[in-house]
Formats: sequence, structure tokens, C-alpha cells
Amino acid sequence: MKPFLNVPFLPEERYVDFLCQCRDDLDSVHFSLLHSRSLDSRIQLEPLPAQESIIAGLERLHGPKKYALLNSRFYTPELLTDHNRLKPILHTLEHCLERKVINGIVYCDHYLLQVLADESPQIAAQLEAVPSVNTMLDSAHKIEAQLAYIGETGFKMPGKIILDRSLNRDLDQLAAISLSMHRQFPGLKIEVLANEGCLPYCPFKLSHDSYIALANINGRCQTHVINCDIGCMRLLDEQPHRLLQSPFIRPEDIDLYLYHVETIKLCGRTLGPPFLINAIKAYRARRYDGNLLDLLD
Repeated sequence: MKPFLNVPFLPEERYVDFLCQCRDDLDSVHFSLLHSRSLDSRIQLEPLPAQESIIAGLERLHGPKKYALLNSRFYTPELLTDHNRLKPILHTLEHCLERKVINGIVYCDHYLLQVLADESPQIAAQLEAVPSVNTMLDSAHKIEAQLAYIGETGFKMPGKIILDRSLNRDLDQLAAISLSMHRQFPGLKIEVLANEGCLPYCPFKLSHDSYIALANINGRCQTHVINCDIGCMRLLDEQPHRLLQSPFIRPEDIDLYLYHVETIKLCGRTLGPPFLINAIKAYRARRYDGNLLDLLD
């Protein structure tokens, strides 16, 4: 069996030990060098000791590709226009390249991608630019366009793309897109997100991502309160059955998807090692006898 999982990386020792034990099933890991585990529009890099802990942990994990998360919906204009603010990010990426613990970045804001490439073409040329799941790639035309735009920046072309979560509930369309992409780009891996629990075609998604970015700019995070009062959490409380319509993929069903795609992404980085270990075990075993909600982020 080929490696098929893309999972979060955290530097906790016991979690790194666990990942090393199951690395034959890991296609890639994704990690953050930011000061917090939330998306951070200011890009506050981890203090040096914490960065070193992350890098040292990544060095222990041989085999899987490694992708750094720079995937906020948007970043401040000051970051995009004042290139001095980019230097710490570029230095960190360069250090990761020197230590051979990074293959690419996951991005959502194309402005950030372009300014990083403009500021350091040498670094960009060594890193894959992988579109975040929140770029919502749900058609062959969107994927073709996204790949073309990446090619114009100077970043390496991505080794994989992750399809929009909505396609998890439309296997015919997912199969058609995957077949088209495999014909056009034979080396490109296709990935789907398995364990996100949210409304189907969530009407709050774009605004929610933007409020996360705004919260990290002004330091006031009210997104959970907003979601509970007037957003998706309110709907789920009022109509719990909607959670069963969420585009999650059960561990028991992943082979059906692996017929069309190469890799399965698991999320839940902010929930910590116990949650992640439980989820990874379930998807590796392709079954879970507990409460399915325990696997959903």
C-alpha cells in the first residue's frame, strides 16, 4: 500500500514518536511556524527555541513530504508592501530548506505568494506552492487556472492539489475531475479532506475565514461567539441532523475514495496529539468503533 495520509505535525515528542511508527502510511505532514496554532494574518513566527523544536522533530520524521502552512485567507497590506516585514519569514523558510525539513508551502492568499516570489526568487524556486483547501478547487477549469497562476510566480508547481470538501458528496464529479487531472498532469496527486465537521456548502465559510484573519490583526477573536450566536454552530444546535450532511469521509469508506485520489488529508491540528493519534489510528485501520464525532475537527 502506498502512503496515503496527509496529517498535521506537532513537535510534542510522543506524537513525533507515533508519526515515526506509522510513517509508511504518511504521504506528507503539514506544520506551522507561526506563534500560535490559529491562522495568523500578522505572521508572528515562533520564537527561536520553538522553531528549533519543530525543525528537530521534522528531522526525525524521514519519508513524508513536509509543508509549512501560510494559509490565512488574507494578510495585512503592510506585510505585502513593506518588504522588511517579509525578511523573517524568508529567513525561516531558507533555514528550513537548509535543514531539509520543507518541500513546500500551503497558501490561500495569492498576493502573499507573489510577494514572496518577488522578494526571493531563489527560495520560491525550491518550494512547491500548494493551494489550500480553502481555495475551493471544485472544477477542472479552476484547477487548471490555479496551476497556471502558480507557474507564473516562480514557485515550484505543486506535487498535489486538494479538492474542495463539497466534492466528497459528489463522487461522480470527483471521479471526473480526478480523471481529467490525471490525464493532463500525470505526476499530480489529488487529495481530499476527510474529517472536517461543518455544514454542507457552509454559507458562513468565506466570512468565517475572513473573521479569523481580522481577529488576528486586531487581537480580538470573537469568531466562536459569532458562530454560536448567528452562524453555523447555531444551526447545528437547532438542527443537529445537518452534521450528518457534512462532507466528512468515514474511515470505513476511504478505499472508495482512494480509487480516484491518491491521498487523504486529516485536520485537527489545534485539538492536540490525543485527538490526532486517535484519528490517524482510525483512518489507518479503516474502521472506528467509537463515536464518529470524536474524529471530526
